[in-house]
Amino acid sequence: MFLDFFTALRAASIPVTLREYLTLLGALEADLANKKVEDFYYLARTCLVKDERNLDKFDRVFAAVFKGVETLGPALEKADIPEEWLRRLAERYLTEEEKRQVEAMGWDKLFETLRQRLAEQKERHQGGNKWIGTAGTSPYGAYGYNPEGIRIGQEGNRNFRAVKVWDRREFRDLDDTVELGTRNIKVALRRLRRFARTGAPEVLDLEDTIRATAHKGYLDVKLVPERRNAVKVLLFLDVGGSMDWHIEKAEELFSAARAEFKHFDHFYFHNCPYERLWKENRRRFEETLPTLDVIRTFPSDYRAVFVGDASMSPYEIAMPGGSVEHWNEEPGAVWLQRLFTQFPKSVWLNPVPEERWGYTRSIGMVRELIGGRMFPLTLDGIERAMRALLR
Repeated sequence: MFLDFFTALRAASIPVTLREYLTLLGALEADLANKKVEDFYYLARTCLVKDERNLDKFDRVFAAVFKGVETLGPALEKADIPEEWLRRLAERYLTEEEKRQVEAMGWDKLFETLRQRLAEQKERHQGGNKWIGTAGTSPYGAYGYNPEGIRIGQEGNRNFRAVKVWDRREFRDLDDTVELGTRNIKVALRRLRRFARTGAPEVLDLEDTIRATAHKGYLDVKLVPERRNAVKVLLFLDVGGSMDWHIEKAEELFSAARAEFKHFDHFYFHNCPYERLWKENRRRFEETLPTLDVIRTFPSDYRAVFVGDASMSPYEIAMPGGSVEHWNEEPGAVWLQRLFTQFPKSVWLNPVPEERWGYTRSIGMVRELIGGRMFPLTLDGIERAMRALLR
């Protein structure tokens, strides 16, 4: 089985060497995977993948090789693969017909049933469609499938179906020192310019100096304040979850915006802004800022640019308690409306291709809340957004 995995990786043009393969076998013999299939996945990826460009290929090969492994019988016993690995790998791959058979409960019933499960369940559960556990089609737990479930104890997204996540997840700040591969984003942002001369006179006014010198007969130097872009910008950045797919675009925009605007500040949120925002992702639980303080601190002449894929459960926008990470007393739509009211010149830049917006209900909801001022995170979209902010 492991040899098949090794040869499949080689066939997929992933440069795996025999030494790395032996390293993986040695790690398995030392039980570094703890007999858990997810730990085995990360262990194998660490041992066998040297270049992040090959991660997608590795995932596809891993899924193909270990899909349906429970049918191999004696070969599995010979390979000495733990039974728990096989069950979770098998149950992880449901057919489309099986997925359609799983029904969504709805918000109220989902939470009421979860309370009952927490009261009734006394031990760990694997598979199935009822208890809180791993794999299977239960709405509660990890590594399974349900169209509207509560994710508990799973690292990262797989199906993007959870309506709430009860795990502490860590995000990282965007890098504002990223060197852009092209200057086009900066050029697009420069459409948002309104110059004014403010501050102390420090710049030579050549024409006035020539005029005054000719009039007086001796050198009379004239200075004026530096000409600066007077536009003020707030950047609100969605981080984590599905935005991890778009982090390169977001970092390029973040880097360009910091370079282009003197009056600039930024805040992070996850999926939808709620009652608190933050400046550093590694301290987003310890150092947050009340959203109301942001609204009161920055005047309404600031232009607000929201960057996010707006792809989330509709409950996160429409319902109290809809946030996947905490219990919000007010719906996300209320906080979005407050921000859009304080900063009437707001736009939303979405990295999801514009032709796909109609397939995600939450994108339509956010687009309606911002009055249609949602634009794709492309050069053309940024230019259109900057023109909208100047109107």
